[in-house]
Amino acid sequence: MTDTPPPVFGTVPPKRIPNRDRRSREHLTPAEVDLLMKTAKANRHGHRDATAILTAYRHALRVSELCALKWEQIDFAHALLHVNRRKNGTPSTHPLRGDELRALRRLRRETPFSPYVFQSERGTPLSPAGFLKMLARLGAAAGLPFPVHPHMLRHGCGFKLANDGHDTRSIQHYMGHKNIHNTVKYTDMAAGRFKDFFGDV
Repeated sequence: MTDTPPPVFGTVPPKRIPNRDRRSREHLTPAEVDLLMKTAKANRHGHRDATAILTAYRHALRVSELCALKWEQIDFAHALLHVNRRKNGTPSTHPLRGDELRALRRLRRETPFSPYVFQSERGTPLSPAGFLKMLARLGAAAGLPFPVHPHMLRHGCGFKLANDGHDTRSIQHYMGHKNIHNTVKYTDMAAGRFKDFFGDV
C-alpha cells in the first residue's frame, strides 16, 4: 500500500517581506527628492510628475491627499495651500514657496480645466496606484538602491523638518498628526540632535 499525499485545499500566499528587509530606511533625503524630480522631467508628463513629487514632499502629503488635491485649495494671491488631511488628521494651511507657485501656475496653464491639480491623460484625477507606479519607476531610473514608495516623501518631509531644528509640536501641526507620538519618531531620530557630541574633533 502506497502513501497517499494529503489533499491540497489551496496554496498558501507568500508572506509579505517586511519593509525593513527591503529598505534600509523609510524616508527620502532632500538630495534624493531632487534626483527624483530631475529624473521625472525627462518623462512625457515630466512637469506634472515633478510638481507632484515636490508638492507631496514639501507638504508631507499622503498619496490619497495628493491625488485629491483641488485647485480651490491653492490661494495663488497669498501663496497658501489649504491641506485637507485623511485618517482623521488635522487640516492646516501651509505657505507656498516661489518655486512651488511657479510650477503650479505652469501646470494650470498647460493642463485642461479640471477641479483636480494632478490629472491623468483622460482628465481624471491621478490615481494613488498610478502615482505609486510612476514613483517606483522613477526610483529605479534614478538608480536609487531601494524601492521607492509615496509615503517615503511624507516621511522625508518629517525628517527634514526635524533635522532643521523645528520643534515637535510645530512638526505635528504641519504634518496633521492627531497624536504627537506619531511625530516624536522624527525628532528622536534626527541626526541634528547629536551634532555637538564630539565638538570639533
